[in-house]
Amino acid sequence: LPTNSGLSDTIISDMISNYLVLPNRITVPLVSEVQIAQLRFPVPKGVLRIHFIEAQDLQGKDTYLKGLVKGKSDPYGIIRVGNQIFQSKVIKENLSPKWNEVYEALVYEHPGQELEIELFDEDPDKDDFLGSLMIDLIEVEKERLLDEWFTLDEVPKGKLHLRLEWLTLMPNASNLDKVLTDIRADKDQANDGLSSALLILYLDSARNLPSGKKISSNPNPVVQMSVGHTAQESKIRYKTNEPVWEENFTFFIHNPKRQDLEVEVRDEQHQCSLGNLKVPLSQLLTSEDMTLNQRFQLSNSGPNSTIKMKIALWVLHLEKRERPPDHQHSAQVKRPSVSKEGRKTSVKSHMSGSPGPGGSNTAPSTPVIGGSDKPGVEEKAQPPEAGPQGLHDLGRSSSSLLASPGHISAKEPTPSIASDISLPIATQELRQRLRQLENGTTLGQSPLGQIQLTIRHSSQRNKLIVVVHACRNLIAFSEDGSDPYVRMYLLPDKRRSGRRKTHVSKKTLNPVFDQSFDFSVSLPEVQRRTLDVAVKNSGGFLSKDKGLLGKVLVALASEELAKGWTQWYDLTEDGTRPQVMT
Repeated sequence: LPTNSGLSDTIISDMISNYLVLPNRITVPLVSEVQIAQLRFPVPKGVLRIHFIEAQDLQGKDTYLKGLVKGKSDPYGIIRVGNQIFQSKVIKENLSPKWNEVYEALVYEHPGQELEIELFDEDPDKDDFLGSLMIDLIEVEKERLLDEWFTLDEVPKGKLHLRLEWLTLMPNASNLDKVLTDIRADKDQANDGLSSALLILYLDSARNLPSGKKISSNPNPVVQMSVGHTAQESKIRYKTNEPVWEENFTFFIHNPKRQDLEVEVRDEQHQCSLGNLKVPLSQLLTSEDMTLNQRFQLSNSGPNSTIKMKIALWVLHLEKRERPPDHQHSAQVKRPSVSKEGRKTSVKSHMSGSPGPGGSNTAPSTPVIGGSDKPGVEEKAQPPEAGPQGLHDLGRSSSSLLASPGHISAKEPTPSIASDISLPIATQELRQRLRQLENGTTLGQSPLGQIQLTIRHSSQRNKLIVVVHACRNLIAFSEDGSDPYVRMYLLPDKRRSGRRKTHVSKKTLNPVFDQSFDFSVSLPEVQRRTLDVAVKNSGGFLSKDKGLLGKVLVALASEELAKGWTQWYDLTEDGTRPQVMT
């Protein structure tokens, strides 16, 4: 039957996801000092609170009169963190929907893990894609709080407003009152609202359970646990009154001062209760390390019926960092961000004095052909000219580009012959233009300007991620300035399908692109390749104003490629290191 087939596909997909996606397997070094308790009682690295607020300028996917009339969309979002999936409500006929929903997700292994968001237009047959976003959780952990407008990837337009909070797990109740005040934990709303704490429960075993309805047979015990409106259930153990479960459970707690953990052991075969237990969470607040690890006597059960559990409470604390007024947040893969005044500054220049935990305040010294003479040193960007594309990307956060799929040209197996043939001529024309600019004067260290790139390899996605941030101090191609765009190849592949291009930024010498691209390639392979980056001027059809503005070749044989770096590179005529003009 079609209904059963769809249900089966969903169940199978969920089962596969639970095996393949973090954090279902936690790697612990197998040394003698490691205790079994650490394996049985894993504690998350943190909790990610996602405020899914609103979107703007989405695409209208609903059409009328066979596509002649553009309509609106019925947008909703799918949010993924590891194997945790959330879906927002659908906003009908709105291109600027406001959801104002909040989700909380456990994060066990944040290196390499990302927040993934996809927007769709709900349709009766097949939902249409409205854009996506991928944010590295290392970025959120370092910043603690990100409240940003993110530009959606893989679509021509659309922005998404998110507020992301990284909550640290505290093993004591010293900050609980402040947390309860911050989340407005009212007395009449003990089970609703944002979470102030996390309850971790390890269900070990039970002893001396009664036999249920039939004295002669052993029960099939299962444990049902609930806190407020949230309920969870253990696996069934068959034909035993001494069951062993060894399972972990977690509960988000709104107000531990007013909530209880309710536990009931039931016989699955005869659908009857074998005993129950209520533990006030306030009891944990006064316990050592807010933990109870013991056998609990079951009520409404046998005289010696007990259940063994370890339960621990952790307060969720949002650590607020002191930042200067002009602070721009850092990222594992950094890119420029725009301040409220519209001023473009280098993210890394603000962070050079205080790198994030485990991070470095300089870019790696990577083999670069045509790169800056000071690799690893991040400089402050000059204010760009305000163009249409720059305004379009105002407010776009760096984290929206951390691992976002690139805008890939149509896959065609034919090489880009025109690009290969035109390069020598373009280089000669650019050298001639440089001589005209010199005209008896001494040009600076970077006469053709610079380009800022973020480069890293994602082992999880098996892709090279390149973020083209911006250019500065480009030469004017005509009296009207330049209309620059960036073209990239991963050499030696120069086929049209391997080409990546940014949008065109009109009439500016300091264009802002902030676009992410990827190349499917393994780490050992990419370290034998070279990234060919060219800044070109875009003219109209059959225009004579098309031409090369500068080029850089980046060798990717760096050991730091897996970590990634952001750097300004000097543009030259042919990608080699700049030479003194004579």
